[in-house]
Amino acid sequence: MPDYLDDLRLAHVLADAADAATTDRFKALDLKVETKPDMTPVSEADKAAEELIRGHLQRARPRDAVLGEEYGVEGTGPRRWVIDPIDGTKNYVRGVPVWATLISLMEAGEEGFQPVVGVVSAPALGRRWWAAKGHGAFSGRSLTKASRLQVSSVSKLSDASFAYSSLSGWEEHGRLDGFLDLTREVWRTRAYGDFWPYMMVAEGAVDMCAEPELSLWDMAATAIVVTEAGGTFTGLDARPGPHSGNAAASNGLLHDELLGYLNQRY
Repeated sequence: MPDYLDDLRLAHVLADAADAATTDRFKALDLKVETKPDMTPVSEADKAAEELIRGHLQRARPRDAVLGEEYGVEGTGPRRWVIDPIDGTKNYVRGVPVWATLISLMEAGEEGFQPVVGVVSAPALGRRWWAAKGHGAFSGRSLTKASRLQVSSVSKLSDASFAYSSLSGWEEHGRLDGFLDLTREVWRTRAYGDFWPYMMVAEGAVDMCAEPELSLWDMAATAIVVTEAGGTFTGLDARPGPHSGNAAASNGLLHDELLGYLNQRY
């Protein structure tokens, strides 16, 4: 099996470059923000960070395909880099420090493309998380200064911490009743949002999280970090990996119950 460590090192280089670009424009008074056709915001920093990453990849991995939120897919082949230049753009443009660059390498296999490398870099929080297939998940300031991640061992809903992004999405997708039932059963709920709850599941600080609507670039990097930390990452349909257009992540022990509630009365 490939060890993917060279690809992981490259992903860190890409994240370093993106961090420099995004941090430089964070809270800038002259930051330009546009509205995309789906009515979500995109800043000049989103575009600049993705262009920067694509440029690095073109030089370092010219045969690999690239899929990014802002500029779509380029290239073909069994290896595809998936990029979200700023996950949490709404936070970014309002000066909230909870945003990150998500970088993943996906490789074609029997069950389609699956993530084999993932880096989640949140420079405004001073945090970075990463994983490579078969090598575990880690958090730290660099590859050499890192702590291994491990999901929690909480096995009862009444002891569990559940994280989510917002209520509105669950209502729009007709899943609000089951979602609310779940929140009444758990020990604690918090709406951290975006990439962060998945990283906290991987760290064992949160036991489960879910979102009703996501794109591949929102999930590819977070999925492998969660699974390499010993957790479970699926769609709400229980399909493993980041392919269902939505996500549920947990320490594994609570996953069936998590999905049961979120699909209840749906």
